[in-house]
Amino acid sequence: MADNPQNVKTVVRMIQNFSLEFEKALEGSRSSEINTSELCGGAKINSLFHERFPFDIVKMEFDENELRKEIGIAICNIHGIRIGLFTPDLAFDAIVKKQIARLKDPCLKCTDLVVAELLKIIHFCTERMARYPVLRDTIERIISSQLSKSEVQCKEQISLYIDFQLSYMNTNHEDFIGFANAENQAEKNISGTSNAPGNQVIRKGYMCIHNQSMIRGAKDYWFVLTSDSLAWFKDDTEKEIQYILPLNGIKVKDLESKFISRRHTFGLFYQNGRNIYKDNKQLELSCSSLDEEVTWKASFLRAGVYPERQKEANNNEDIEVKEEVDPQLKRQVEVIRNLVDSYMGIINKSTKDLIPKVITHMILNTTKKFISEELLLHVYSTENQEGLMEESPEEVRKREENMQMYQACKEALSIIGECSVSFSSQMTRNETYHPPKPPIAAKKIYRLSTPIQTVTRPAPPPPSGTD
Repeated sequence: MADNPQNVKTVVRMIQNFSLEFEKALEGSRSSEINTSELCGGAKINSLFHERFPFDIVKMEFDENELRKEIGIAICNIHGIRIGLFTPDLAFDAIVKKQIARLKDPCLKCTDLVVAELLKIIHFCTERMARYPVLRDTIERIISSQLSKSEVQCKEQISLYIDFQLSYMNTNHEDFIGFANAENQAEKNISGTSNAPGNQVIRKGYMCIHNQSMIRGAKDYWFVLTSDSLAWFKDDTEKEIQYILPLNGIKVKDLESKFISRRHTFGLFYQNGRNIYKDNKQLELSCSSLDEEVTWKASFLRAGVYPERQKEANNNEDIEVKEEVDPQLKRQVEVIRNLVDSYMGIINKSTKDLIPKVITHMILNTTKKFISEELLLHVYSTENQEGLMEESPEEVRKREENMQMYQACKEALSIIGECSVSFSSQMTRNETYHPPKPPIAAKKIYRLSTPIQTVTRPAPPPPSGTD
């Protein structure tokens, strides 16, 4: 490739254009070529950071009954054969560490989703190199190798972040509720005098209800989700309300899409098995896109509607009975529960803020810098430099067809030129040739409407002297 300066210029220009296209895909483009059908590029990664990742974190949050069981078991195991007089802080440490360790999976999952989206962006930006498949494959291979290294380093940093959170519990944080406030709140919760939050609107939008009557079929409604209920209306004017569904005791689960349907479906149901809507055990809802489904599920989690759990390992009915019998244990469980809830709120807020920053610095910025500064050097250092500019068979076939078309047009123009020259020379040799005269216009003959009358006159007399 070094022997041909034209190929060198072509490679440099293509890599520069690829770098600009990659940066536009990440940072956003104001050109007319904008995808209006789905999120892609930087917009998709932004959705992963602020929609999908928080949803996965909320999905990993504890269930209320399960949390109380774990706290009760931890307190009983810490006390042993002794009768506990005080609330043990070791139970708080054990429960919090278990919840923090569960955050590692959604963080690593977010990293995998961002890397997958980056690979799609790279493949899309190299489509203009389809004429040279060897060069395109080489560039994709080099960037994928660098991206894999950045992914490993990023996951190591995320693991270190989880280890940092596990190593030290900052109970002096300004947002932490503290032991005294936790006790006061526990007493209010036990006595039933706690102030319940107001009914706040969480999300509005269109969804489709599938399990209606066979005659009506599936239909779109305007849904309004609040912290207490789910209501749907005929349209977004919110004048004709169709139904109001309280959210107490409701769970959400994934459902398989209908036959020949591209909509994403999920269901709401009561865990005790009673009817949720008319005679239906579950309410089947669907969204037009996966991103919209994820957003609705995250909104349901904010409203306290948690996903269905596959199975319960242990019912631990003895802990529930002991908690009901022993008011001191119930109070201790309530205090630890308030402390865990407050501290995990701090950890979740910090995780939602820091993990996207780590991924952006360790993967996005590193890859963008590598493409703009080091990609050309790695392309030149490849072994098969002579084959980089080999054209694809389709491109060779198209060029041959264009050359054949060019030669055919050239021959046709040559034949037309020869015919024109022979005709003009023949016209100059013919001297007797005169151009045809224009036809003479015929005179118009006008006819009188009435015939001319003939007048009879007598003959003149003869001259005198002729006798």
